[in-house]
Amino acid sequence: MARVQASDELVPRPVFEMPADTEVKNKQNFDNCSEDSGVKLKKRINLIDGVAIIVGVIVGAGIFVSPKGVLKYSGSIGQSIVVWILCGVLSMLGALCYAELGTMIPKSGGDYAYIGAAFGPLAAFLYLWVALLILVPTGNAITALTFAQYLLQPFWPSCDAPIEAVQLLAAVITCLLTVINCYNVKWVTRVTDIFTGTKVFALLVIVAAGAWYLFSGHADHWNTPMDGTLTTPGFIALAFYNGLFSYSGWNYLNFVTEELKDPYRNLPKAICISMPVVTIIYVVTNVAYFSVLTPQEILASDAVAVTFGDKMLGFMAWLIPFFVACSTFGSLNGAIFASSRLFFVGARNGHLPAAISLINISCLTPIPSLIFLCILTLILLFIKDVYSLINYVSYVEALFTLLSVSGLLWLRYKQPKIERPIRVNLALPIIFLITCVFLVISSVFQSPIEVGVGTGIILSGIPVYFMTIYRPVGWLTKLSIFVNQCCSKFFICMPNQEKFD
Repeated sequence: MARVQASDELVPRPVFEMPADTEVKNKQNFDNCSEDSGVKLKKRINLIDGVAIIVGVIVGAGIFVSPKGVLKYSGSIGQSIVVWILCGVLSMLGALCYAELGTMIPKSGGDYAYIGAAFGPLAAFLYLWVALLILVPTGNAITALTFAQYLLQPFWPSCDAPIEAVQLLAAVITCLLTVINCYNVKWVTRVTDIFTGTKVFALLVIVAAGAWYLFSGHADHWNTPMDGTLTTPGFIALAFYNGLFSYSGWNYLNFVTEELKDPYRNLPKAICISMPVVTIIYVVTNVAYFSVLTPQEILASDAVAVTFGDKMLGFMAWLIPFFVACSTFGSLNGAIFASSRLFFVGARNGHLPAAISLINISCLTPIPSLIFLCILTLILLFIKDVYSLINYVSYVEALFTLLSVSGLLWLRYKQPKIERPIRVNLALPIIFLITCVFLVISSVFQSPIEVGVGTGIILSGIPVYFMTIYRPVGWLTKLSIFVNQCCSKFFICMPNQEKFD
């Protein structure tokens, strides 16, 4: 089975040996917690949990905020609805392509594993590098800040909550969810299930209120739905970027493939159930928004759902900020769970310090990886202009998604006989690839500064790769060994002992 695997020559992996006395003390826990033999991640995620993870991560703050961006660059409510539908279809195509990749390469890590299998360790490291600096901690920090802002909003109804209070609450919730993720995977999936249900209920409240308003004779906004439509390719690309931002997270289940029960069956099933559900909910939610609010009201609002609630729910309008907070809480929980596995797999393959690949022998969770991600997120929480980093996320994410799907086509050509439990029609990855190319090229002309900075960050990983992996500096290797030993003792962890084919 193809997978990212660095050779011993290129990636010196410090070997950790558990001290004898510690090994004896922990042997009982080790025997009780492991499924077979050795310390490894347990398969605890069933089909329902998988659906909840995908829906829970996708439905964050985006659908409550992004309609403004889609409308701004679409120009009309009619084209906005078309963009929302096509974004859902495009995400479904991408998810199906990832289902083939995830069952062909059944390892956690998502894009990192697939890019490495197709294009080698340098390309995989560059994805890991940019995920480390931009994609993962920025997304988690912004989600945590959004949660804090909406939860505190009722206490400061006439102004914004103090930034210090927002940052402190965001830090507390990030640490709390990290502790839950460290302690028990079942707790994580339970929190995900509960808050996924809460956010879907919130959107159904919006849909019900919008439907009541629409069928009460208020259909004026739909008389000329295509008025003002923008057809410039650059604006269309930006409208898709804003829509796809709300759909981002459809590939997160691929990050935890090793913990998914029967991944060959449950991965594609979870995708085929969750993506149509999310698309339908998103489209009818936008129909509700456009039925109640004028385009001018939407464009003037920083939080479309809150403006909708103020107009439709009266004294119950406070429910919308509460539901948005619940939505972002569940989304952050799922993102921490999935993205921590990315760094875990990267460390296991020698692309990050070996300590991050350690697994606690009692809980069988990658505690060092979770704490590492928590620290990165906390640092970004207290950077004043953290929101400016979001400008680079969409381009970089689209670029590496393009690379992953290119890898699918490349592996079809280079390894045609490799086992593929799921084999999608060749037209699907080609359509998805062409769309990604259009979005990436359009962003080059529409946002050249953001593209230039994003590309610079990606390329900055090349010298880091050669200094730390290809020809590692001696003192860095010694430091990695020291940190590895300290973490293994402090967190009562051992290296992953799963046997790979």
